[in-house]
Amino acid sequence: MLKDITIGQFFPGDSAVHRLDPRVKIVLTVAFIVLLFLAEGPISYALIVAFLAIIIGISRISPKLVVRGLRPILFIVAFTAVLNLFYTPGEYIWQWGFLHISREGIRTAIFMVIRLMLLIIATSMLTYTTSPIQLTDGLERLLSPLKKLHAPVHELSMMMSIALRFIPTLIEETEKIISAQKARGADFESGSLVQRAKAMIPILVPLFISAFRRADELATAMECRLYRGDVGRTRMRQLKIARVDICAMLICAAMFAAILLLRRYGL
Repeated sequence: MLKDITIGQFFPGDSAVHRLDPRVKIVLTVAFIVLLFLAEGPISYALIVAFLAIIIGISRISPKLVVRGLRPILFIVAFTAVLNLFYTPGEYIWQWGFLHISREGIRTAIFMVIRLMLLIIATSMLTYTTSPIQLTDGLERLLSPLKKLHAPVHELSMMMSIALRFIPTLIEETEKIISAQKARGADFESGSLVQRAKAMIPILVPLFISAFRRADELATAMECRLYRGDVGRTRMRQLKIARVDICAMLICAAMFAAILLLRRYGL
C-alpha cells in the first residue's frame, strides 16, 4: 500500500505540461477543482474526463502510475459512495429498516466517486510535472500580494514544498522500518485492533526520530548555505508567461464556458 502513494513525487520530462509556468499550473489545478464541483450531468463529467485524459497523454505520465496513485484512497471513495447511496433521499427503489436506496442516491454516489478520483488525479498531476523548487517559486509569486500584510509568504511556500518533497522519503523510510521489524519477527497483521495499534509503536517511534533527524540535517544544510529566507534572494530562473501558458488558460476558459452551459441545461 505504501508503494502506491505517489503524491509529492516529481517525474522529470520535457512535455508541454512540464514546461508550463508553475503559477499557471497551480491556478489551472484550482480551476479544475472548481469545474468538478460545477459539473452536474454525465456529459459534463465525460468532458472533464476526456480533458484530463488528454493532459495525462500530453504529459507522457504513465496511466498505470496515475491509476496506482488511486489505490490508497479506495476505502475513502467506497465509504463515501456507500453513505451517499444509502442516505440520499429521493425516489426509493429499495428499503429495509433505516437503509434505503434511491435513484438520486445512485446518481449521487456515482458522481461522487468520479469527482473524488478526478480530484486526486488532477492534484497529483501538479506534483508529477512540477519540481519542488518550481512549486515554491510559483506559490510565492501567487501569494506575493500578501506580503503587504506582512505575511511570511516565502516561508509558507518553502514549508509546503518541503512537506511535499519529503512525503516519498518518509514512505521509503517507513517501508525500511517495517521490513526490519518483520525480519525481527514482528507481526502487524494478526491480533485484535488494539494489538495491531500497539504493534505500530515500533514503527512510529523510529520514523519520528528519523524525520526529526532529517529536518535537523536540512536546517543545518540551509544554514551552511547562508539561507536567510527571501531577504536579498535572487532566482536563477525567472518566471515568465509564454505562449503555451496563454493557450492553456484559454483552453481552461473554454472548458469553464462549456461546463456552465451544460450545467444550465442539466447535462
